[in-house]
Amino acid sequence: MSDLFNSPVLRVEQPRKGPFSKTQYKVLDGDGTLLAVGAEIKVRSRGESLKAVFPGKSEMDARAVELATPEGEPLLHVDKAMGRMFTAVRRPDGEVIGAFRTERVGRLYSLRDADDKRFGEVVGDVPRRNFTVKDLDGNQVAHVQKKWAGVATHLLTTADRYAVEISDPVPEPLRTMAVVTAIAMDLLLHESKDIT
Repeated sequence: MSDLFNSPVLRVEQPRKGPFSKTQYKVLDGDGTLLAVGAEIKVRSRGESLKAVFPGKSEMDARAVELATPEGEPLLHVDKAMGRMFTAVRRPDGEVIGAFRTERVGRLYSLRDADDKRFGEVVGDVPRRNFTVKDLDGNQVAHVQKKWAGVATHLLTTADRYAVEISDPVPEPLRTMAVVTAIAMDLLLHESKDIT
């Protein structure tokens, strides 16, 4: 996986679409070259989509995004469980690469392997816009920043943009989890227009 995402700077973007659209992502390198595309596997019903639009209605449903090459070859599945407590990252064959386990919503997530052994953490700031990925020794290995796209974009669409900076070298599976942090945090915290 690290061969595909070997750039130290990545961008994760969602196309600007309305709230009833399927969740989609684009992963680009620092030069803007498209590396991967992601799409929600299950299409939400109109009712599920509508409740994500209004403030105070948390997006607590289980969600799954498949990340693939631009040619359509599956790379990863990002599976957010019901609620905000657990998001697994799997290879297309189902093998677990790692998981985000919520310790404090919006602020602290432990990174766990398939045996539930901790190998790092993600620390968020109060506004939930900056996330630091750390190894077990507390060293920063990546920084993920949610970019401000303007009031209209924030209120009327689910479009978000993230910048990912990785401090090389970062061993696997930590590097893959650092890349996927933008998508995981988007699903856990920003995909709804919840104000909590």
